[in-house]
Amino acid sequence: MAETYIKKASVEPAAADEKVRGTVAEMLARLEAGGEEESRKTALQLDGWDGDIVVPANAFLEAERLLPETLKDDLRFAHLRVRDFAQRQRDSQQEFEVELMEGLVTGQRLIPVATAGCYVPGGRYAHAASAIMSVCTAKVAGVENVIATSPAKKNTPINPAILYAMQVAGADQVLALGGVQGIAALTFGHFTGCPADIIVGPGNSFVAEAKRMLFGRVGIDVFAGPTETMVAADETADPDMVAADLVGQAEHGPDSPVWLATTSHELGAEVLQRIPGVIDALPELARASATASWRDFGEIVVADSREEVCEICDRYAPEHLHVQAADLDWWLASLRNYGSLFLGEETTVAFGDKCSGPNHILPTRGAGRYSGGLNAQKFIKVLTYQRMTRDAAHSVAQVAARISRIEGMEGHARTADIRLAKYFPDEQFDLSAGEAAE
Repeated sequence: MAETYIKKASVEPAAADEKVRGTVAEMLARLEAGGEEESRKTALQLDGWDGDIVVPANAFLEAERLLPETLKDDLRFAHLRVRDFAQRQRDSQQEFEVELMEGLVTGQRLIPVATAGCYVPGGRYAHAASAIMSVCTAKVAGVENVIATSPAKKNTPINPAILYAMQVAGADQVLALGGVQGIAALTFGHFTGCPADIIVGPGNSFVAEAKRMLFGRVGIDVFAGPTETMVAADETADPDMVAADLVGQAEHGPDSPVWLATTSHELGAEVLQRIPGVIDALPELARASATASWRDFGEIVVADSREEVCEICDRYAPEHLHVQAADLDWWLASLRNYGSLFLGEETTVAFGDKCSGPNHILPTRGAGRYSGGLNAQKFIKVLTYQRMTRDAAHSVAQVAARISRIEGMEGHARTADIRLAKYFPDEQFDLSAGEAAE
């Protein structure tokens, strides 16, 4: 396969460094040992917040009062789209019961977790959409107790747009805690008395590392890294549109990779020429992030065919994959590895980030090879059961006993033996492991 890089990343995306790991490990140990008082001290030390940790009811009323009606309408619009999509995901799962053989009945139950923790970033950007993506999806899944947390800074409570989004989405309790202390509070049950069964939501490298370290003790959505976006394009793509879409995602942060894979060298060259101007037109904060992102992690690669572009996309397994090419149905059928797929010029990653419906909490760092993004099913345990008649046990017990003995597990085998002896006392059974053929 011939690949030509018009621009190659100069820096390799890095996992959490040892300094982050050490800091997070120390903080988690201290927060678990010190409990709620340590959480309060950490919130004051790192964020300057000494107000209520459990957000009171009047704060939601004040947030609603502060927001313009147009913004509240927009957040409700986003909520309806996300809720509808999540409900259809939930409905696509079914409980069932089936008789595998006469007398042997097996089945599947779908049971939501009891408590979900939703982390909503509130640092550089006010991620109101993330509140909807996580809280709403958990509630649609049937989670009875959804606890959301987001940072409050100095004398500034949680951003009112985030609070309103949490309320619309159905959060049962909200904590004013960010960072590692927010993840710790959700895990250990600080301030609520309800340790989370699963924690979801994006965050910075410290939040991601805290979730990684606590995984097993608590479930998590994905192992998250910086946002990443790939555009797959052919000669029909609009270079101005492609450049805008890449830069639009590069503003997430200085370590957010953006990639273009195309069959058209001319398109790649035109996009490369346009991107600096698109970046320069951004406001200062976004411009600084996009400049570093494109400089260090931006790539443009040209391949000979759309099949080769597909191979590149599947190898990268990007969080967001946006196809701007002809014959979109072919791309939909051919692509395999991504967090979420955006088909055609008319959509864009920002639509999915904010309000179009599918969840924006997605796998990064190649995890799209084996995992999808957050969905209603993530909050649901698929639990199996079985029951059988004595006649069915007649066959199953003999097989189980012999397989157990082949494996050297005599205790297992005897749980089958005792049932055969009780239910069929007049029969003789060959329950030995047998001898292997020469």
